[in-house]
Amino acid sequence: MLDFTMKRVDGTEQPLTDYQGKVVMMVNVASKCGLTPQYKGLQALYEKYNGQGLEILGFPANNFMGQEPGTDDEIATFCDMNYNVTFPLFSKISVKGDDIHPLYKAITTAPDPIGGDVQWNFQKYLLDRKGNAVAKFLPMVTPEDPALIEALEAQLAS
Repeated sequence: MLDFTMKRVDGTEQPLTDYQGKVVMMVNVASKCGLTPQYKGLQALYEKYNGQGLEILGFPANNFMGQEPGTDDEIATFCDMNYNVTFPLFSKISVKGDDIHPLYKAITTAPDPIGGDVQWNFQKYLLDRKGNAVAKFLPMVTPEDPALIEALEAQLAS
C-alpha cells in the first residue's frame, strides 16, 4: 500500500515509501461529519504511539454527503484550529466511485477482511511495518476502541 506518492495538504509530494518500517493507520477524514470528533482520538493515538513507530495518514474525502467540501488550505486550518492535528494530512482524494484514487482502489480490492467499499468517513486501515494491510476498522469504531488499540499495539510490538 506504500507504493504511491501522494500530495500533502501543503502541496508537497510525499512518497508513502517514506513510511516503510512504520506501523501506518490510513483514515479517510471529513470536517463536517458526525464522526469528525474522532480527529481528537486520532491525534491522541498519534501523540501516544508516534515515538514507537506509528504514523497516522489522514486522507480528506468528499464522497459521503458532501461532508468535506473545503479546499486543502481550509481543511488544514480546520484540523489545526479545532483538533491541533499534527499527523500528516494529504490533499483531498476520492475513496470510492468512478474517480477512486489508486491507493484506495488497491486497498478496497484487497482480499477479505480488508477489501470492500469504504463505508463512510473515518474508516481506518492498519498497515504493518512492511506496508501490508492487516486490519480494517469501520467508521463507528473509535480510535479509543479496545480492539483497535490491541491490533495497533500488536503491530508496534512486532
